[in-house]
Amino acid sequence: MSGGRRATPEEEALFERTVRADERAEQPPAPERPSAPPAPRRSATPAPAPPLHQPAFPIEGKRTTVPGLDRRSSERLAQGRMEIEARLDLHGRRLEEAHRALVRFIQASHAGGRRCVLVITGKGGTKRADEGVMNEDAPGVLKRSLPRWLAAPPLADKVLVARPAQPKDGGAGAFYVLLRRAKR
Repeated sequence: MSGGRRATPEEEALFERTVRADERAEQPPAPERPSAPPAPRRSATPAPAPPLHQPAFPIEGKRTTVPGLDRRSSERLAQGRMEIEARLDLHGRRLEEAHRALVRFIQASHAGGRRCVLVITGKGGTKRADEGVMNEDAPGVLKRSLPRWLAAPPLADKVLVARPAQPKDGGAGAFYVLLRRAKR
């Protein structure tokens, strides 16, 4: 855990505005096209892009199956009965630093032939600016980002599945990550 202070809601809002402005500035301008008749109007909500590879996170009330993972192994993982071969604690890290550490950790674990690792994100929670009260229902930024990071390159082809950890291993603030077998 780093010894730094937490950002105020005003600082977080400024950061978000700055990141969005940077993202807009990085996009090249759209090429001008000759005027064409207007396209037919579509729904205001664009269709979501299909995920490249989405690790299976359980959805309450629903069992998910994962290609390449038998039911017994899936249950052992979810119950915390698989041997944890390595751990990574991301507590207190900034978003980019945590992402880089996760990529290095997963790649090294996969290359080292490890199968089951534990990634600790922390439970998170946000302070409501108006009352200064913690909102325990809102997951932290690292916890929200982990599924997206595991599902995207360069980790998607190394991760088979991830599941929330049992209380003895960190509970809602940690995940078991089952890696694919390394090709020899």
